[in-house]
Amino acid sequence: MVTQDILRKPIVTEKSTLLQDRRTYVFEVSPLATKPEIKEAIELAFDVNVLSVNTMHVKGKIKRFGPRQSQKRSWKKAIVTLGHGESITIFEGV
Repeated sequence: MVTQDILRKPIVTEKSTLLQDRRTYVFEVSPLATKPEIKEAIELAFDVNVLSVNTMHVKGKIKRFGPRQSQKRSWKKAIVTLGHGESITIFEGV
């Protein structure tokens, strides 16, 4: 897989922003990507040393719109921990 196919987007939430202090970053990745592929993609894209990669499948929530139900899409999340002294700039100019 190509790096653009593996990494979809960074997850920017209150919790993921607090994790950045501990050199831990959260990304949405391809559901078919493996941990070694995610590690390689992060290292190539951001020029950092990745210590560990944890992944999980997030099941889409069921939402109601009046009498109808629909389900949001399911996706895969990767939590990446970087080496000491390294960081990824998610917000440009901040």
